[in-house]
Amino acid sequence: MLRQLEGIVLRSRDYGETHKIITIYTKQIGKITALCRGANKPKSRLSAVSQPFIYGDFQAYMPKGLSTVQQASVLQSFRKIREDIEKTAYASYIVELLEKLTEEKERDVFLFKELLLTLSWINEHDSYLIPIMMFELRMFEKGGFKPLLDQCMQCGEKEGPFAFSVQEGGVLCLRCQSVDPYAITLNKALTKLLPILQSVSLERVGNISVKEENVLMMRRLLDAYYDRFGSYTLKSKRFLEQLDKLK
Repeated sequence: MLRQLEGIVLRSRDYGETHKIITIYTKQIGKITALCRGANKPKSRLSAVSQPFIYGDFQAYMPKGLSTVQQASVLQSFRKIREDIEKTAYASYIVELLEKLTEEKERDVFLFKELLLTLSWINEHDSYLIPIMMFELRMFEKGGFKPLLDQCMQCGEKEGPFAFSVQEGGVLCLRCQSVDPYAITLNKALTKLLPILQSVSLERVGNISVKEENVLMMRRLLDAYYDRFGSYTLKSKRFLEQLDKLK
């Protein structure tokens, strides 16, 4: 069965001397794995479209086993991501996170759109840490370990101030903060910002202006949260940590 699919390449690996196997997150049917015959040959028409981060149109033959890409064309190459090691590292992180936390052929048009918007943002902007964290929060929900950020985990109180508890998986009001002595108190800005970042599409975000100390705090909280609840070790995340040490 031939399918016309719009998708983003998450991963590409060599298969034999001349072929590649790619993982594509498609708008129509979610994540698929497909063979690109001859993609390693210099003059192959599939060479350009079998690289990570490529957004393209794919015509794929889809039997019960491994799919095969018959034809493809590039819609967006995200060239600026490829030319910048830090942008490449962050893009690699979000696509690896999506690959690990999604099932084969599980359609999610919203998540596809958010992935495309996030890659486009990284490609076009110098500041992209907030969109990265927004996408992480989408993936935490997809993976089944979404933190509760808009009300107290214990009593349901919706008015801050709150403290973020990695142990409890969300925020605690001041009355319930004693449940976790290690909970980190959030300032007013973070109390309001975190649930917004979790709930709105990047499409609705204009210019993002967040104080550096708040960005660093959110980064610290999300890293600790994934370390506790995430079930996969991510190679790209380790590389990002190494990059941070070099700065």
